[in-house]
Amino acid sequence: MRCPYCGSTNTQVKDSRPSEDHTTIRRRRVCADCGGRFTTFERVQLRELTVIKRSGRRMPFDRDKLMRSVQIALRKRPVDPERIERMVSGIVRRLENMGENDIKSESIGRLVMDALKALDDVAYVRFASVYKNFREAKDFETLLGELAATEDDEEAESGKAAAPAED
Repeated sequence: MRCPYCGSTNTQVKDSRPSEDHTTIRRRRVCADCGGRFTTFERVQLRELTVIKRSGRRMPFDRDKLMRSVQIALRKRPVDPERIERMVSGIVRRLENMGENDIKSESIGRLVMDALKALDDVAYVRFASVYKNFREAKDFETLLGELAATEDDEEAESGKAAAPAED
């Protein structure tokens, strides 16, 4: 591992431990040349994924880019960082388990929207506004109408389950 301070490859692992959700290994490292200390994280990668953009351009999948997009949507929202990490890890696992190396960006966007919808409505609307390229207020109204209809359907379903049986 290259030292982020001096660029030396002469680094040593001083401590390793699994993350709380056991999906990553956290390693504390020290550079033998400059003495700098830093942390790295190691994750299992099942396959090399390639993202096919709407333009047809191909790019390697970048988990950090996905995480940044989700964090932007969740900025200043009361969501625990552990939940965000689990959500992103779940999306990545689903992408890897699809069995395809080439993934359309639309597929990734749909997975993120579904996960955000379950996590935080405001973040869902924020992400959707960029993903669906909203151009006017009417686009927001339409999405919010769909969101309200979904919530009404869920409340009706839970009301049926909670209703007492009639004789």
